Amino acid sequence: MTEKLTRLHAAVTTALEGRVVSLVEALGEVTVEVAAADYAAAALVLRDHPDLRFEQLTDLCGVDYSTYGDDNESGDDNESGDDNESGDDNESGDDNESGASRRGRMRFAAVSHLLSVEKNWRLRLRVFAVENEFPVLDSLISVWPNADWYEREAFDLFGLMFNGHNDLRRILTDYGFIGHPFRKDFPLSGNVEMRYDPEQKRVIYQPVSIEPREITPRVIREEQYGELGGKH
Repeated sequence: MTEKLTRLHAAVTTALEGRVVSLVEALGEVTVEVAAADYAAAALVLRDHPDLRFEQLTDLCGVDYSTYGDDNESGDDNESGDDNESGDDNESGDDNESGASRRGRMRFAAVSHLLSVEKNWRLRLRVFAVENEFPVLDSLISVWPNADWYEREAFDLFGLMFNGHNDLRRILTDYGFIGHPFRKDFPLSGNVEMRYDPEQKRVIYQPVSIEPREITPRVIREEQYGELGGKH
């Protein structure tokens, strides 16, 4: 760990005063995880503490950890499809319980990327929603107002709810869309498709007509079933 990251690590630990669930460094960045109950308060501390000054929220996204650790995963911890999320738990042996074991119980997380212009450093803030069936977290719009659209995107794509958000509605999918397309259990082809009906002279929805396709990488299929299709 570089001297700069060491100073950031120490400053975050001190400022959050026991609210830290895990704090790891990987790929030149520090990731701090807090409990859902401490999420909003921790964000305010990260913004206002004189030793931190994370005045900018540069990104907030949802993550679905439901397939974390599966045999078909590549092993690079890239659950969200975002390179910024890869590898943070594989760098620290002391994060095994707080990472993999906890993810077996809690499926959805929100990950925020913070920037301090004054201190010239970055931080990743992660929080897990306690409930899997109806994941709810506090909104950060009172801390960083630009969290507005980011949280709407996380709601739309992952189904994350944000307490305190005054306009939580879909932002990317259609008004009548059902489901959350970035969840791991959402079908790649979707559930419905729309087309223009010349008889009704309007756009209609109908069950999707695309045949499911093979999504297991070929190299894995060959390892499991062999050239003749027989499983080893």
